[in-house]
Amino acid sequence: MSEDRRPLAIAVMGPTASGKTAFAIELAERHGGEIVSVDSALVYRGLDIGAAKPDAGLRSRVPHHLLDLRDPWRTYSAAEFAADARAAVAAIVQRGCLPILAGGTGLYFRALLQGLSSMPQADPGVRAEIMADAQARGWAALHKDLARIDPVAAARILATDTQRLQRALEVFRLTGRPISDWQRQPSSGRLPLRVLKLILSPDDRTVLHARIEQRFDTMLAAGFLDEVRRLRTLPELRQAVRPLDLPALRAVGYRQAWEYLDGQGDARAFRDKSVFATRQLAKRQITWLRSELDARWFDPERSKAELVTAVGLFLGN
Repeated sequence: MSEDRRPLAIAVMGPTASGKTAFAIELAERHGGEIVSVDSALVYRGLDIGAAKPDAGLRSRVPHHLLDLRDPWRTYSAAEFAADARAAVAAIVQRGCLPILAGGTGLYFRALLQGLSSMPQADPGVRAEIMADAQARGWAALHKDLARIDPVAAARILATDTQRLQRALEVFRLTGRPISDWQRQPSSGRLPLRVLKLILSPDDRTVLHARIEQRFDTMLAAGFLDEVRRLRTLPELRQAVRPLDLPALRAVGYRQAWEYLDGQGDARAFRDKSVFATRQLAKRQITWLRSELDARWFDPERSKAELVTAVGLFLGN
């Protein structure tokens, strides 16, 4: 058997608040790496505190890629992410550095590592038609439309997941084929690197829940609500008919903060809703991560030595 000479990369995966960012920075500093963010919230400008975006100090220590790519009133697809991330990875390898793919967005990881099916690109005209239809009839009605034309996709896309719902309807209108058919087609190809997949997740779920609460309280103390107030002053967001349908504002915590600043509930209810939503996100992330059969799971605190050893063996150190 010939030796595998593909360049190496490390994927640091895991649920929110599991310590991915800290470990990715540690890896990068120890092994001459650069971090490629695999997070659907970090691509948006202005989503800093609530998205736990690495600050200027961390970015000065280690190069970070795919942060602050879009204004919060714009969209950013998984296909766009895959293209941008692959370009970033190729440049890192060209520089002789180690790509470290760090984040918790499963769709982005799949698009980057496995490739996507060759579906048609977004069409602004069709998207505008769908958005106008949604404003007139409501997204629940459009979800019923999807259930008629593509029950497979409708079963896994919630009526509240407007970005994915819009994309499914867009693909059908452009091609006459359900998006679930397209997704069964062969992908554009796997990332041409040998990737060690590491999943950081506390063995005890109560530990993760405690970390989620502590991190959210830290965000509040750091001025998270002021950050959302600044977002609300942006003319493009003030003019949006349904701002909470925008992908950026569906990021966990931001929707709850926006509603609280709209006068829905008190401060305690806002905090509880945000923590609960973050726990639900972590649960969904863990469910997705269980499908990554070639990944290795580590408790970030109890198994730190084993984690460091696994990296060393992979890199040949």
